[in-house]
Amino acid sequence: MAGSRSAVMGRPREFDIDEALERAMQVFWERGYEGVSLTDLTKAMGITKPSLYAAFGNKEELFRKALERYTEGPADYGTRALEEPTARGVAEAILRGAVRTTTRPGGPAGCLVVQGALASSDAGRPAHDMLVEWRNDSGLRLEERFRRAVDEGDLPRDADPRQLARYVMTVTFGIAVQAAGGLGRDELQDIADMALERWLP
Repeated sequence: MAGSRSAVMGRPREFDIDEALERAMQVFWERGYEGVSLTDLTKAMGITKPSLYAAFGNKEELFRKALERYTEGPADYGTRALEEPTARGVAEAILRGAVRTTTRPGGPAGCLVVQGALASSDAGRPAHDMLVEWRNDSGLRLEERFRRAVDEGDLPRDADPRQLARYVMTVTFGIAVQAAGGLGRDELQDIADMALERWLP
């Protein structure tokens, strides 16, 4: 019975699963879902393919876990921004967070949510769908926050929460694209500041 149990449990992992996932996230962030092979991933993570499958499932599931890590780590500025006391404060926190995250020293330029969807073949469809869902969910949560701002009198009664959310999201992803193209932090911050100048009074 004891022998059977240890066969089920298998050998202990010989790598740090958290560190391996961090490395996978960085590779996906830099090269997108379709731009990365399993060989690229195992090399970056320092593990074998059987270890990858055992710990993370297939490439799609690994990408899902990497996206979750990105959301809770580098991109958590978006969640924290929703707690700002004013709608303008929310927009400012999101745009400034986007500038910081897409231009991190020593890290990939741009945004995993943008970079991850650079190609759209059938092989990349699962990642594409995940990222569409991610963006839609982020936009919906921002819209709900702006709707609350209208209800509380922080925004004018005739303000359109959906349009405001789309505006902020569009500028945010535009910042990510420009960062991936090589635009520096100062220039991107100027863009964020310009967008905020056009905010509602």
